[in-house]
Amino acid sequence: MSYRLNPVYARLPVTVFERMSQLARVHDAVNLGQGFPDDAGPEPVRRKAAEAVLDGWNQYPPMMGLPELRAAASRHYQRWQGVSLDPEREVMVTSGATEALAASLLALVEPGDEVVLFEPIYDAYLPLALRAGATPRFVKLTPPDWRLDENAIRAVVGPRTKAVLFNNPLNPTGTVFTRDDLETLGRALAGSDAVVIADEVWEHVIFDGREHVSTLAAPSLADRTIKIGSAGKMFSMTGWKVGLVCARPELLSAVGKAHQFLTFTTPPSLQAAVAYGLDTQDDWIHGMRAALEAKRDRFSAGLRDAGLKPLPTGGAYFVNVDLGPLGVDDDLSFCERLVTEGGVAAIPVSSFYAEDPVRTVVRFCFAKDDAKLDEAARRISAFLDRRRPQAREK
Repeated sequence: MSYRLNPVYARLPVTVFERMSQLARVHDAVNLGQGFPDDAGPEPVRRKAAEAVLDGWNQYPPMMGLPELRAAASRHYQRWQGVSLDPEREVMVTSGATEALAASLLALVEPGDEVVLFEPIYDAYLPLALRAGATPRFVKLTPPDWRLDENAIRAVVGPRTKAVLFNNPLNPTGTVFTRDDLETLGRALAGSDAVVIADEVWEHVIFDGREHVSTLAAPSLADRTIKIGSAGKMFSMTGWKVGLVCARPELLSAVGKAHQFLTFTTPPSLQAAVAYGLDTQDDWIHGMRAALEAKRDRFSAGLRDAGLKPLPTGGAYFVNVDLGPLGVDDDLSFCERLVTEGGVAAIPVSSFYAEDPVRTVVRFCFAKDDAKLDEAARRISAFLDRRRPQAREK
């Protein structure tokens, strides 16, 4: 029997994340491909979730989220980012940030509308935009700085531009966009009706004393922004899938209607625990940043000892290396050899492009135990020592 499947998903290949993780298992490799930490997350928050399962409400919570969580999110963002939010009209809870992205796109986009995507793109963005009926328009960012260019953005913004998907900090590069960058984006969108879907899930995973500036805090963007946060990223528990969506009431109302017919709600025990965490775990967040910054520096030193030069990374769990100076011009082939012959799994950054990819950069996740990072650096060094006499990578 032949089935007529939706081509957006039917044509998708196995993701590079799944492929590299499978190869890591087969070859007993150190897996620095998938972006999740070895840390268990704050114990008081986990304990609060367990207590809520046993003693709390386990039936449907309100579709927009527990009032206590929405209020805690409002307080948290006021305290950390200076953003004022009405918890009843401008904050909603979703089952993770990916659901929030889907709900935002489905609420905004009609077939034929255009959505602006910055390459390298987090892998969920393009399939979700296509499924919503959007025509993608791409803006290419390039190493080593991956900065925004006002003219490049203006070149793809037109009368059919419905949304701009903007990830800050940026996965996979670890770029933290500044207030000046946000004003660049604001100038580029001036005169358009485009909504900025601001994926800010890494907002607390930033280093070197940097400040996360929310798109909601940029005067030229605030009224057109849908801000998306992730409790899983905030508290290093990526499996929790609790998203926080913040926007002006007219925007949030539309996204809420899409959310109602996706997941409708999120486990109340996790919502209660996240509400507690947002109000009580500021010190833990500061400690998490310091610990991850130390891991970034430790692993980067190991890469430099191996003869590599890490690119700057100001946030998220990832450090990138441009292998062009080694003669590498096929990052996928390099990563396949690194995992099968060198025993370390990484992700080729070309997989984050839809067209004209950069093919010399690979991404490593450093949110791992120090022993794993040290072993990975040792294996990378040994792998490079074996291949340096060889000809240019093909």
